[in-house]
Amino acid sequence: MSEKKNPESQVDATSPWAVDVARELLRRPGQMKTLRRDVPAPEGFGLEMVGVPVGAPIHLDLRLESVMEGVLASGTVEADVAGECSRCLEPFTDHVDVDLTELYAYPDSVTDETAEEGEVSRIVDERIDLEPAVRDAVLLELPVTPLCREDCPGPESPDPEAWAFVPAGEARETIDPRWAALQEKYGGTGRTEN
Repeated sequence: MSEKKNPESQVDATSPWAVDVARELLRRPGQMKTLRRDVPAPEGFGLEMVGVPVGAPIHLDLRLESVMEGVLASGTVEADVAGECSRCLEPFTDHVDVDLTELYAYPDSVTDETAEEGEVSRIVDERIDLEPAVRDAVLLELPVTPLCREDCPGPESPDPEAWAFVPAGEARETIDPRWAALQEKYGGTGRTEN
């Protein structure tokens, strides 16, 4: 006898992420329902330096289709994100627009029985929970090293003349002040080369 591979025990019916599929879609292949709603972002919709602020609206524009193995959710997810630039450390805002396609398998369907735990979403108590799939899609769209703009030069120098000696187009590096005396004595960059 195979062990049940259903990690979800229940779906919170009061959650704005929960969708009841019993009346219109459950076990009715070919039926379709559109779902357009704004859902407030819970905690955890982001990475270390960028993410959807808690409570900010996440716009769902989805099509829910009943198929032989379950309910297929497809469409787009949009949200405003806020973060800190990885170069200049200044705050910035941006917008993500993500495509989403997720199959929610019926209990005891072939997909449910043959999929590994966590490999496929499942219909639980005649409901689907969109939050995990939407969270994964949004997180995959976020940059690991976010920039306020593509050509961000980095932090402002406290001394505007500090870079005056570097010709335009060449790399500009801050010299560790502990090496400044050596640079003055011997010239060079204060860096060691291998």
